[in-house]
Amino acid sequence: MLMNYSSATEFYLLGFPGSEELHHILFAIFFFFYLVTLMGNTVIIMIVCVDRRLQSPMYFFLGHLSALEILVTTIIVPVMLWGLLLPGMQTISLSACVVQLFLYLAVGTTEFALLGAMAVDRYVAVCNPLRYNIIMNRHTCNFVVLVSWVFGFLFQIWPVYVMFQLTYCKSNVVNNFFCDRGQLLKLSCNNTLFTEFILLMAVFVLFGSLIPTIVSYAYIISTILKKIPSSSGGRKSFSTCASHFTCVVIGYSSCLFLYVKPKQTQAADYNRVVSLMVSVVTPFLKPFFFTLRNDKVIEALWDGVKRCCQLFRN
Repeated sequence: MLMNYSSATEFYLLGFPGSEELHHILFAIFFFFYLVTLMGNTVIIMIVCVDRRLQSPMYFFLGHLSALEILVTTIIVPVMLWGLLLPGMQTISLSACVVQLFLYLAVGTTEFALLGAMAVDRYVAVCNPLRYNIIMNRHTCNFVVLVSWVFGFLFQIWPVYVMFQLTYCKSNVVNNFFCDRGQLLKLSCNNTLFTEFILLMAVFVLFGSLIPTIVSYAYIISTILKKIPSSSGGRKSFSTCASHFTCVVIGYSSCLFLYVKPKQTQAADYNRVVSLMVSVVTPFLKPFFFTLRNDKVIEALWDGVKRCCQLFRN
């Protein structure tokens, strides 16, 4: 704990409660999740780059989304795994906390921007199929991805910089397994107006990308019901959006839960569970959503496996 009117130069991550045996079990589980996340998303990036059947805007965006999933889990999970092996609380310097928080928020903002762009891409594909290749050409896709990455990283510079100008005089113990912004704001003894402004910016990012997603899917559903009456045609149109829609539901619902205020006694455990969903479970599941529900990706994977088997035989 810190004395009043002094500011922290390092923080202690409380991590997960429980015995050493429980920590070892959690380490094994999360390490497995991390490896599968790395391998699954890396495979998606590779097949999107090399397979000609996947040379379309949807898979181009998917490759960047997979890269973001690798980044977001790598920013959080290695630190968390190291903390599970250490006895007691984990120490993290102020500079390391700044870097981790900035990268986590920047990558998350980029991912939400990209999910919104992917929703618009699906809208154009379903509602304007004849103009799809003209609208979503290579230059447009490159521009959209570049803007998403630049916006995500530039948008978070000022909030993170100003946040670490605050005075942390209440404590330097962060009740989470990483430098969580919500927990850090609770440790500050500065004016709560800035805290409310930070949360307002987070809501702006969340709903700024959610609105075009909702509008796009409203038009998609309306178009399918009106212009594609046959069950097979409607099913095929829905299948092209199913993987993206599933990731949208999981991603947005996890983040929206952070703004639901539980009882104060449950808030820390609640935030820890939601943080696990966002940084560990969701990146682990997304490769399965995009492979098991997509025939082209499955075909590309099987062809890749066959080629690898032939190479080993030769």
